[in-house]
Amino acid sequence: MPTIRRKRPRPGNDPETVIPQLIAQVTESRLTDHLKRLIGVRHHASAPERLDASADYITAQFRAAGLAIRNHWFEAFGHQNRNVVASVRGRARRGFKRESLLILAAHYDTVCNSPGADDNASGVAVMLEAARVLGSIGVSAPLAFIGFAQEEQHCLGSTLYAIKAQRAGLRIEGMIALECVGYASERSGSQRGPKELPVAIPDVGNFLGLVGNPEAAEWVKRFENDAGRYVPDLPLIGLLVPDAGHGFPDTRRSDHSPFWDAGYPALMLTDTANFRNPWYHQPGDTLERLNLAFMMKVAKAVVAVLAGAVAGRKNGRL
Repeated sequence: MPTIRRKRPRPGNDPETVIPQLIAQVTESRLTDHLKRLIGVRHHASAPERLDASADYITAQFRAAGLAIRNHWFEAFGHQNRNVVASVRGRARRGFKRESLLILAAHYDTVCNSPGADDNASGVAVMLEAARVLGSIGVSAPLAFIGFAQEEQHCLGSTLYAIKAQRAGLRIEGMIALECVGYASERSGSQRGPKELPVAIPDVGNFLGLVGNPEAAEWVKRFENDAGRYVPDLPLIGLLVPDAGHGFPDTRRSDHSPFWDAGYPALMLTDTANFRNPWYHQPGDTLERLNLAFMMKVAKAVVAVLAGAVAGRKNGRL
C-alpha cells in the first residue's frame, strides 16, 4: 500500500486567527535566556571580545529562527564592526527592491562602563524573540531584523546602513527601533520627560513610548490599534516629531534617527531611558533591575503589530 504524504498545513492569513497564536508563543524564559547571554559591557575599547560575542549570539539566534543572514561590515574606532542583517529565506536571494521592506532593529553595543541590561540588551532580546516567533509564519514576507553596532557612537552603524539603503534605492515601508524597553515602574514620580515635548508625560513610568516622524503616523496607529487590542494592559503614548526631530534632540537618540534623516518612516519604541531608569548608562543597569513582565508585553505588542502588517500586506491592504 503506497504511503500517503500529508501536506503540512500552512498558517492562514487572517489576523484574527494568526496574531493570538503568535503572541502566545512569546515566553519570559526565552527573553531571560537572551538577557543572560547578552548582559555585560559590550564596547569596542573596554570589551571588544564581548561586543563581537554579542554579534555572534545574534547571528546564531537568527540562524536558529531559519532566517537568511548577511553582515554589513564597517571599520571604526580601530575595530571591525558589523550590523547583523537577517531576513526570511527565499525573499533574501532576490533582494527587496521591488517590495517595501519592514525592519525591526535594536543596537547591541553599550557605553564603556555599563552592562547594558536595559540599554540595550532588552531591545535585542525582544527583537530576537520576535524574529523566532515571526519566522515560524513560514511566508516570504518583506520583513528584516537588524542588530546594529555602534549606536552609542552617534548611531554610526545605523547611519551607514540607512545611507547605503537610500543610495541603493531600497524601499522601506517602516523601520522600528527597539531602544531601552525593559524598565518600568508603577510608582508615582517614577517618570519624567523633556519639558519641551508637545505631549503630556504621566509621572508613572509604566508605558511604552512610540516616537515617530510624520511619515510613520500609520505605524503609531497600528500600535495603538493592534497592540491596544491584543496587549491591552500595555499603556502606550505616541508622539509624532516634525523636522526629523531636530527641534527635540532627545527624540533622536537611537537608530531610528538616521532613517528619519533619509526620509523613511521610522519609529522608536522606548521606556524613555534616562527619563525613567536611574541606572541608565551606569554600572547598575543589570538584569535584576529589569521588569520582565513589561518586556513580555512589549514583545507581544511588537509581534502583534508586525504579524498584522504582514498579513495585511499579503491581503493587499498595506
